[in-house]
Formats: sequence, structure tokens, C-alpha cells
Amino acid sequence: MSRFNPLVERLNPPAIPTVLAWGRAYDGHRGKLIDLSQAVPGYPPHRDMLRYLSEEALSLANISYGPIEGEMPLREAYAAYVTEAYGTPVAARNIHITAGANQGFIATCLATMAYGDTIATTNPFYFNEEITLSMLGMKVRQIACPPENGFVPTVEAVRAAIDPSVKALCLVTPNNPTGAIYPAPLLEAIFDICRENGTWLILDETYRDFLPAAIDRPHGLFGREGWEDTLIGLYSFSKSFCIPGQRMGAITASPAVVAQVAKVMDNLQICAPRAAQAALTKAIPALKGWRQDNRAEIDRRAAALKAVMEKAPDWRMDSLGAYFAFVKHPFPGVPAAVVSERLARDAGVLCVPGSYFGKEQDQHLRFAFANADAETIGLIAERLEGFRIND
Repeated sequence: MSRFNPLVERLNPPAIPTVLAWGRAYDGHRGKLIDLSQAVPGYPPHRDMLRYLSEEALSLANISYGPIEGEMPLREAYAAYVTEAYGTPVAARNIHITAGANQGFIATCLATMAYGDTIATTNPFYFNEEITLSMLGMKVRQIACPPENGFVPTVEAVRAAIDPSVKALCLVTPNNPTGAIYPAPLLEAIFDICRENGTWLILDETYRDFLPAAIDRPHGLFGREGWEDTLIGLYSFSKSFCIPGQRMGAITASPAVVAQVAKVMDNLQICAPRAAQAALTKAIPALKGWRQDNRAEIDRRAAALKAVMEKAPDWRMDSLGAYFAFVKHPFPGVPAAVVSERLARDAGVLCVPGSYFGKEQDQHLRFAFANADAETIGLIAERLEGFRIND
């Protein structure tokens, strides 16, 4: 009998389909299912985004293969977008377009790391990235991000974990699963540690467009002299433009990294979807105001969840930001997966167990609150009230 790759065979099945199956077991007795599981935009794309996609899907120009690094007009438009977001010049040569941020991550890993290399991640971690490292045969060194520190690492913990043997440090900010936002001074200090040790800093900022309005810029790392020797940025268009099914992402890095990623991409997908690239080229400048309105809407949903959790004193929201909240459930010793499954079946609230993001996270649940509007979020309070784990 033929054998499977043991690095893949030993992995657990994909997490989200398991969680969605719990939701399908709910009989509706508490009202409609409140889905806080997968991070998807809880509102439709702008009608112009749909029009751009339709027009470009009908164009014969988008049927053939395109440039591996991405269409130059989109690379230029996204470089301008990055330049505005961070307040420092970034050029099209620094951009590689990918079929989603997850593909951007695996392409970056294949371009910069080798089997057996040591990679540092946080705990809790984003499970897709941890699984990618596992299937590629990387050694993972975890850095604790305790709730008492807002689920971000201390500079001391990063310094203790990073040495010249660590090929890369992978961070997600705003964080998935906790929503924690890494302060700019912390990122500056981490960047310095990585640069001192010759370690890549891979910064996944998929949710950066949903930072609170009070934060003017995420950080100043792209303005640091020699940033290209250390920093690799990842981004997804899925959330900001409400097009997760189109699979569009971007890497911001040195031209040398872009060239290496192109070698990988040519053997993964050759090029990102061309019609979606052409549509985004139009949408980036045209839908700026709409995206800002959505940022305010996510703030309203976060405020609604905060108000809900204040009415459920047995449940503690330990972190809140961008798309996610990390909530401590009130059942010590009960696995988070059990709590999540029962919460879906008995209360009609679907969420992801904290244990999917690290072994030490069994007391927490991830609420992807951006999926639901403020009115729907308001229903969670009565669903949690009186909820019990019955054997």
C-alpha cells in the first residue's frame, strides 16, 4: 500500500469545517444561529466591487497566464496603498501578489526557510501558519503571550527566544485569534532583535485596516533604514474588500525576496487570479471612503460585544481588537472544544475553541465578532445567560 507524507498525515483535519459541523447540529430552538466562527466580513462587497469583478471576468485579456509577481498596475496601486498606510515610500518592486495571505505565508516560508530550520511563533498562534510550518518540517519555538500582558509577548521573552539559529519570527497583528494589537514601540524593539540576529520578521497584518481610528499608523518599520533585509509583510484583500472567495493577498518585501517567492509561486499557482487583480486595481483608490466606513462599523460591533460581555460576568473577555475577541469561559477543567460544541448545539452561538490556537488556551474561545451586526451581537447575552455544561 502506498504511504502518505507523515508530516501531513499526522496533522488534524482542517479546523473550520469541524466547527461548522457543530453549527449544523443546532436545531434553532434559541433563534437564528449566531456564527462567530470563521473570520468573514459580515456585510457584502461594495456594488462597484461586484461590478469591477463582473466586468473583468468577461475580459479576454484576463483568460491567459499573467505575470508571476502580479499585474504591474495592481502592484503599483497596492504600493501606493501601503505608502499611505505607513507614511513611508514603498515601491511596486517591493510587492508580490498572491492568491490569499495563507498562500503568501507558505510561499514566503518556502522562499526563506529550509526543512529543519527553527521558526519562532507566538502562543497562542494562528493555526494555519502553525500547520504550514509543521507540514514543511520546521522546528517551532513558541513565545508565550499571556493574558495578563494583553496576549502580546514581552521584549524580554522575544529576546530570550531569538538567537542566530532562529530563521524567522512570525507575528500576526492585529492578532488572530486574540484581536490583540501589537504597539508600535514593541514592534520596533522586536525588529531590532531580529535584525541583530539575522532573523526574518514575518508580519501578518491581514486585519490592519480595522485598527481603531485613534491609531494613525500601524508602525514605522517600513521607514527603517535597511528594512528590506529583515521585514516581510503579509496582507489579505479578503476582509477589507469583502472578497474572501476571490483569494487575493500581497507580500511586501525586498525585490530579492520577491524574486525568490516568484520561483515558488510559479510552481504553486503561476499567478494570482487575473480578473480579481484587475478589479482590485480599480477598487483600491475608488473605495477608500467605503473601507473607512467599514472600519467604523467594526468598531461599533466591537463596542456591542463589549457591552454584551459586561452583562455576562461569568464570562471574561480577555482581549478585543479588529475582528476578534478572546473570551475566557467559566468552566474550569472542561476542554474548550467541548464548550464550543455545546455552545453551538444548546445556545446557537458558534465559535472556535482556544485549544485550536495552542495547548495552553483551553480556557478560551475565539469570537469572530465582525461576522455579525451589532443587533445580532446583542442577542449573545441572553444565549450565555443560563448556559451550562451538562454531562
